[in-house]
Amino acid sequence: MIRKLLIAGIFVFFVNVIVAQRFDAGLIAGFNTSQVEGDTFKGYHQAGILAGLFVQTDVAPAILAGMEIKYSQKGSRRKFDPKQPDVDKYGMRLGYIDLPLFMGFRTNDNSMIIGGIAPGILIHSKETNSDGEIPEQDRQDFNRFDLQPFVGFQFDFLERASVDLRFALSVIPCSDKSETNYYFHNGLFNNVISLALYYNLGNLR
Repeated sequence: MIRKLLIAGIFVFFVNVIVAQRFDAGLIAGFNTSQVEGDTFKGYHQAGILAGLFVQTDVAPAILAGMEIKYSQKGSRRKFDPKQPDVDKYGMRLGYIDLPLFMGFRTNDNSMIIGGIAPGILIHSKETNSDGEIPEQDRQDFNRFDLQPFVGFQFDFLERASVDLRFALSVIPCSDKSETNYYFHNGLFNNVISLALYYNLGNLR
């Protein structure tokens, strides 16, 4: 039911953007630093790339609405600790196609606060340890669907270029496996900080 409502919402929003009098489109490129809530590896140790496209339109003098489609790498990593040489290294890399929907509230001519929600579909996963990549039959099962509310800040440093900083935390687990129970319930949840460059190609209508 939730997935159907999200798909319907994305479709309605996209149609409204297309028929609007004016909308801008642009390119996104940046990186994520991430961890997974529910494992025991504290810290944003897993780096990943993000890249995609965005469209946005003004809905009020200081408010805009937009959507994006982007590839986003998430996951977690346990680094080697010389104080614990017997503890195995571990890495989890998850690749998603995300479809964020957002509202932007301009605080002045050059900056705005952003908030929204980002449905995502897992397109690949990989786990590694000290011996290399973990065989597929020994990996955990990851959920295909992700949902991340997010908040952030965007600053225009050039006429067409902005830098965007966001914090996102999943409300649907990426895996039902968990070593803790301090989050909503048992499970693993993506926790991501992203920094990206947004380049506005201008009015396409």
